[in-house]
Amino acid sequence: MKTLIGGAAAAVLGIIGLTVWWKPFLQLLAGAIPFALLSGGALAIYLGFDELSDTRRTKDEEFAPPVNQEYKEEVEKLKKEVEELKTEKGSKKAKK
Repeated sequence: MKTLIGGAAAAVLGIIGLTVWWKPFLQLLAGAIPFALLSGGALAIYLGFDELSDTRRTKDEEFAPPVNQEYKEEVEKLKKEVEELKTEKGSKKAKK
């Protein structure tokens, strides 16, 4: 209920304020519109540049050689062998 009363009071004061300060409101609006256009244009340029760089990046990725699953499995197998050799070498040193 408090929100409803507060909103109604704000709306009435807003209407009264617009009627009393109509010319300053139009001056503020005249200054805000070019600023909004400038900000929106700058944002559009930034987003367009970002999209262009993303497009260029995806085109570069298309020419990258595909990673074969067999190679991945072979690399994992070799990593395991290296780890086993490291542990064997460590256990031999401990026996000496």
